[in-house]
This record gives sequence, C-alpha cells and structure tokens, in this order.
Amino acid sequence: MSERTTTVITWSLEQTSPQDLAPVQEPDSASGIRIVRAEVPSPEFSRFLYTAVGGDITWLDRLPWTYETWRAHLARPGVETWVAYENGTPAGYVELEAQGEGTVEIVYFGLIPAFRGRRIGGHLLSYGTARAWDLAGRWPGLAPTKRVWVHTCSLDGEHAVANYERRGFRLFRTESEEQPEAAPPGPWPGAHA
Repeated sequence: MSERTTTVITWSLEQTSPQDLAPVQEPDSASGIRIVRAEVPSPEFSRFLYTAVGGDITWLDRLPWTYETWRAHLARPGVETWVAYENGTPAGYVELEAQGEGTVEIVYFGLIPAFRGRRIGGHLLSYGTARAWDLAGRWPGLAPTKRVWVHTCSLDGEHAVANYERRGFRLFRTESEEQPEAAPPGPWPGAHA
C-alpha cells in the first residue's frame, strides 16, 4: 500500500526596498492591540507560539526540535520574535532571521486561530516587515537590510499570498512538490482528535 501524498505549492515573495512596504493603518489604542519584541530567548515561549499558530495548518518542521536546538536558534544574532497581544493575550507572532548580505527572512508569521479574521494580521505583518527593514539597527555588525522575503504554501491560510501582496511583497518563485499527507497536529498532541 503506497503512502498518500498531496501536492503542496510554495510561493516565495520579496521586497527589495523599504518603500515597497504598504502598511495597514495601525489600530487605535482602544483596540488593545500591541506588538512587543520577545527580547529574552525562550524556547518554551517560542515553541508555544509555533504550535499555537501552526498547529491547525500543518507546521511540522520544528516539532522534533530539542530544547537546546530552540535555544541555539533563538540566541543567533539577527533572530527576533515579535508578538502581537490583544489585551495582554498572545494573538500571533512574526519571526525574523538575518541571512547575510542584507537579506532578512520572515521565517514564521501567523495568528492563533481564535484571533484570525479580526484585522490583526495585516497590522502584525506590516509591523514585522518594518522591523525586518530596520533589523541591522538593533544588531551591530549586521549588514543593513537590502531584501526582505517570505514564503508561504497552500497548507497555510487561503488569504496568505494576497495578504503579502497587499503589504507590497512581489512573487519571485512558485514551486510545487508532492508531500506525504499529514494531519494537522493541533497545538498539542491529540488536540484535533
């Protein structure tokens, strides 16, 4: 019996100038939305964000990471986690990673399911992209940002590509591959059982 597969399309998008960013209007202060950098590397908190945001959309690649792998990754110069909060509750996050020669990747971006569709994502993406453009100012020794890029796939939310394009990202590559079908793991084992 052969393993079931699914076709996954991956889109890579980029900005090559800070002027490419088309930010959404910031929510007013009464909304209770604020975005804060998690400045202390915390494997526990980062894993929580990863599983809470990606559990229903099949984020699997970091699930096997050990505590030490998480710690080493988060301690790297140019890796930042920016967290959106609504009235003190984590709503989502964006993770940035400097990749050399002035390139910064938005490695992860998303909202916890209960916070989707509430106009938080556009603001978080705008804010996170702006932080990618000024990343070198917080990390002495890093080259100034010349390019910000992100990839998303057909397993992510149906509006992901359009959201990136509305923020000024341009498509530069589309790839397709067969992957083994996998059930979304949920934020913890058995959450979707």
